[in-house]
Amino acid sequence: MSEPTLVIDDDPSFNAILVRSLERRGYSVWGAGEPAAALALAREFSPTRVVLDLNLNGSSGLALIQELLNIEPDCRIVVLTGYASIATAVDAIKLGAIQYLAKPVEIEAIIAAFEQDEAPDFDVPPSDEPLSVDRLEWEHIQRVLNENDGNISATARALKMHRRTLQRKLSKRPVRI
Repeated sequence: MSEPTLVIDDDPSFNAILVRSLERRGYSVWGAGEPAAALALAREFSPTRVVLDLNLNGSSGLALIQELLNIEPDCRIVVLTGYASIATAVDAIKLGAIQYLAKPVEIEAIIAAFEQDEAPDFDVPPSDEPLSVDRLEWEHIQRVLNENDGNISATARALKMHRRTLQRKLSKRPVRI
């Protein structure tokens, strides 16, 4: 029997596909769509591997990292997000995740993340090219969104931006670095 694995994602279709894909590769997998169910499954099965969505119905998946590690200290957590940003990637790793991957993601990338020996190194030397204004805006929005635990309305107020404008900006693919 392989290591127990927990998939936490609020998108039922993505959750089911990911659970099925991991089961086909020999993993013992459970899926949860919301934090309370995820923590109940974690207490029952003590997963050593967790795939955690960053945004769970408007709340931040980052809040679950410490609780999951309290339940199973040797747990290896991979955070998935549709809105990748440097700020949230660094936060996830600092909290104890071993990897941070942007959706869409291949199952092989998730499995490879579990197999890596150490967390990614964010001490990369800065590029000679400055970030574009669009990328700086994207990073700032992600940082404020993270500070507001994924709450779109609170983030829009903090940015002095209409909520629909913010949602439109978030619906676009992240600007390349």
